[in-house]
Amino acid sequence: MGIMLMEYPVRRSDNTSWQQHIQDRETRAALKSQHPRILWFTGLSGAGKTTIASHVDMLLHVSGKHTFILDGDNLRHGLNQDLGFSVADRVENIRRTAHVAKLMSDAGLIVLVCLISPYRLDRRMARDLMEPGEFIEIFVDTPLDICAKRDPKGLYKKAYAGEISNFTGVGDTYEPPVSPELHLNTVGTTPIDLAEQIVAHLELT
Repeated sequence: MGIMLMEYPVRRSDNTSWQQHIQDRETRAALKSQHPRILWFTGLSGAGKTTIASHVDMLLHVSGKHTFILDGDNLRHGLNQDLGFSVADRVENIRRTAHVAKLMSDAGLIVLVCLISPYRLDRRMARDLMEPGEFIEIFVDTPLDICAKRDPKGLYKKAYAGEISNFTGVGDTYEPPVSPELHLNTVGTTPIDLAEQIVAHLELT
């Protein structure tokens, strides 16, 4: 049975206030013996963001860390299922995801966010939500032609055929990070090797 989505106008509430709780983020992080982090994986569709993040997640789990992956595709099956791929919807997709990541980091978790997040301004918005030093931007740099060859979801084929409009890298631009904390060149390097680079960076910061 399909799920029918009801459309309601979104209005900002003007009668709420922020509630401060007894247990703060430092207490929750100390309980887990770790520093909360937001690992923000950005790159073209098919670049390898989720694959690399999954390896990082595994390595951190083995070392006793508490983590969670926020994957763009998965979020569009639930929290963001009402959003399309217009510029406005992409901005809202990132805004919602960033706020969820913030709540998770406040709970003391290491959060791995896998989103194309093509626009620098939106990634800056996500960074500005977080505590200083908590946001780690990871540019998964895979050339467009390689991503199109991989095409695990068949999206590039549809985009080049004109069946999908505004597809990042084909009909819409991708703005690469200017100074990410980590710049991963995926050509000639395995996902597990790249994951180990990320974990090594975390151990040094």
